[in-house]
Amino acid sequence: MKMASKVKVLTLLSILVINFCTCVQSEGETLVLLDNLAIKETHSMFFKSLKDRGYTLTFKSADDANLLLSKYGEYLYENLIIFAPSVEEFGGAVSVEAIAEFIDGGGNVLVAGNSLSGDILRELASECGFEIDEEGSSVIDHLNYDANDDGKHTLIVADPAHLIDAPVIVGSKEIPPLLYKGTGLIADQRNPLVLRLLTADSSAYSYPVDKPIKVYPHAVGKNTLLIAALQARNNARIVFSGSLYFFSDEAFTSPVQKAQGGKRWEVSGNRQVADLLSKWLLKEAGVLRVKSVAHHRVGEKAPPSSYTIMDDVVFSLELERKQGSQWVPHDVDDVQLEFVRIDPFVRTRMVRKAPGRYEAVFKIPDVYGVYQFKVNYHRMGYTALYNSTQVSVRPLEHTQYERFIASAYPYYASAFSMMGGVFLFSIVFLHYRDDVKTKSD
Repeated sequence: MKMASKVKVLTLLSILVINFCTCVQSEGETLVLLDNLAIKETHSMFFKSLKDRGYTLTFKSADDANLLLSKYGEYLYENLIIFAPSVEEFGGAVSVEAIAEFIDGGGNVLVAGNSLSGDILRELASECGFEIDEEGSSVIDHLNYDANDDGKHTLIVADPAHLIDAPVIVGSKEIPPLLYKGTGLIADQRNPLVLRLLTADSSAYSYPVDKPIKVYPHAVGKNTLLIAALQARNNARIVFSGSLYFFSDEAFTSPVQKAQGGKRWEVSGNRQVADLLSKWLLKEAGVLRVKSVAHHRVGEKAPPSSYTIMDDVVFSLELERKQGSQWVPHDVDDVQLEFVRIDPFVRTRMVRKAPGRYEAVFKIPDVYGVYQFKVNYHRMGYTALYNSTQVSVRPLEHTQYERFIASAYPYYASAFSMMGGVFLFSIVFLHYRDDVKTKSD
């Protein structure tokens, strides 16, 4: 019996050690799936920037038969990069369904395609709210193409002005033009989770290069997305680029000049955008958290066991933003508080009292019940914040009611006037004597 107990203890300890090692190993681990190992060399600058920031990259072929995203119920990687446009089927245990589950588990995914993107990437894009143009299609712009283009006008010059207005994702727009060579994307504009990171110029369209235009192109003008992203409701981040070339060493170091003339730039802005975009994707930027929450009555410091209707309440909140490896105060002016039972009874803007510290003062409504202090903060490029604190609100005790209510004075007067009238009537009735004598016959 003792031997069996020792075996059970050792088995339990080994399982705990394996789980601990798995969790530690997954910290910063990134799986990179490639069409071939040559991409590792042609995109070395992008991968080097990730390694310099502390990420451990595991390079594997996209059709490797031993691919795994999870083991024993734990994910082996935090991030997934797919630079394999022409892959027909993922190998091992990786599939579109497995990647969707990886995203549901909070994993971040970067996918880069090109004009040869296969059906498997289209299926994955569809799962994430995007649509990749048909195979063989390229984004063509006869007015905004680079001077080094091969004559097909597919090496387009993208104006930084077409970047999304979210500096936390793509940084400043005061950068050199961007080089792009690949296919176009389409996203449902009604989906609030989709971010249109980079759009084409109004003169661009996506269509097979070698085919005469017989039908209306699928993606035309500014509806043609070059790079798109999605931040899921669990704050997982997905970025789709229709161009693998966008992240290449050649695109990072090439000069830019439109074939139609204009200013020449010694180097494109691709590297700046790619670095900032990867920081946002891997949650180095745009990450918020609640540092502290407090609430109490006005004039007090500690929260009560329950509030009373019509109490004056102070609710305070501290927010922090991730900046590199540190957390700094998130200093804004658009934080809103709701005091909710079933529906919001109070909705008010919180006042900034100090960097990252916000406060709201309001009166509890004259309705008792179970309420929540609720902060639901959603801003473009930032992780969604949701914080709720439940409190009870009770009615007034019998000793807390006013003894004489001013609005009741007319009723008090009518009651006392009635009592006085009855008193006077009683006196008159009791003491009245009829002195009139009746005459006898």
